Amino acid sequence: MNIEIISIGDELLIGQTINTNASWMGEKLFEIGTTVNWVTTVGDDHDLLIKTLEIAEQRADVILLTGGLGPTHDDVTKKAVCSFLKSELVVDQVVLEHVKKMFRERGIKMVKVNEEQAMVPDKAKVINNPVGTAPAMFFEKDGKKFFVMPGVPFEMKGIMQESVLPAVKELLNGKVAKKKFIATIGIGESTLFEKIGNIEEVEKYARVAFLPGFSGVKIRLIADGKNSTEADEKLKQADTLIQRNIKEFIYAEKDIPLEEAIVHLLTEKNNTLAVAESCTGGLLASKITNVSGSSQVFLEGVVVYSNQAKVNRLGVPENLINEHGAVSPQVAEKLAEQVRKLSGADFGLATTGIAGPTGGTPEKPVGLVYLGYADKNGAFAKKYMSKLNRLENKERFSYAALDLLRVNLKKV
Repeated sequence: MNIEIISIGDELLIGQTINTNASWMGEKLFEIGTTVNWVTTVGDDHDLLIKTLEIAEQRADVILLTGGLGPTHDDVTKKAVCSFLKSELVVDQVVLEHVKKMFRERGIKMVKVNEEQAMVPDKAKVINNPVGTAPAMFFEKDGKKFFVMPGVPFEMKGIMQESVLPAVKELLNGKVAKKKFIATIGIGESTLFEKIGNIEEVEKYARVAFLPGFSGVKIRLIADGKNSTEADEKLKQADTLIQRNIKEFIYAEKDIPLEEAIVHLLTEKNNTLAVAESCTGGLLASKITNVSGSSQVFLEGVVVYSNQAKVNRLGVPENLINEHGAVSPQVAEKLAEQVRKLSGADFGLATTGIAGPTGGTPEKPVGLVYLGYADKNGAFAKKYMSKLNRLENKERFSYAALDLLRVNLKKV
């Protein structure tokens, strides 16, 4: 079944409002076992909306519209629907009484223009909107099913959950779609694709998408089935084929950030962590403490941005900095070693680098970072490079440090 969402409103096109409605609707439709094929955004233009409806009718089985149902001149959806259906606007007395009641309950005088809310196309069926004045509507045209809803998010969500999602689920006749995420780190998208091998073999069972980000590349699998059992089996087959050559890079088999996986892993092992940060300025500690439950495993984070702070706070020998520079494997290693020792943590992590855009040299360019790691068996440092802007480099540095911890946690 092909589904299209049509979002209506100039505010969506000029960047004034982010189209959260479409993403929420897509998520909820997937939860009942189907996927959205198209999301179209159109402005408050009568003629353009009619053309959009005509295109959707040609390619989709179910069309969901949101927005443009208010009482003012720029709300054109009902009039466009009337033109599309060759229908007339008529007063729905039930809706009119509902609108009047809402204004009475709010203690607000109802002006004449609000009566427009009770005008509906005579070829459409009204769907009750219990929390707003604009009714939703349903109509069919040439076997295609159209649901028209307000653009106000809490109104749309209520109508979707109460009326639209149950109706769409019934149309599926038991067909379902299932998804799974495989989260990876420490490998680029193209290399990951190459390691997986024959992607066509995987897509016999499920659709595959690669979703790169600062915390690595997530692989999304979507499998369709005549029923839940068939979809699950397809997903399992695809998952096996995907994972066979990339297991070392997988940090989670669900859609979570790396820091959440790290906190879970530390918790499972009953281990603790402390971090010493220079170039990341507390970002690494912030990511860890964003995870619920991190207080059980994260002891402390120290931002030692200046050379003097490295010496005074963590006892890094001044001659080590003078000889090798603050951005060096020797200092990174010492930072990790000292923060672990002074905090009493099982593991120590450290970052020292050049986020940019200034401060680099030919020997130590912008984007260079040394990551320090320490555990009961000793300490070492690892070099990492990122060629992005300052804030993006800090993100990359933080996730590289977390990945260094991930890899070594598995060895302990």
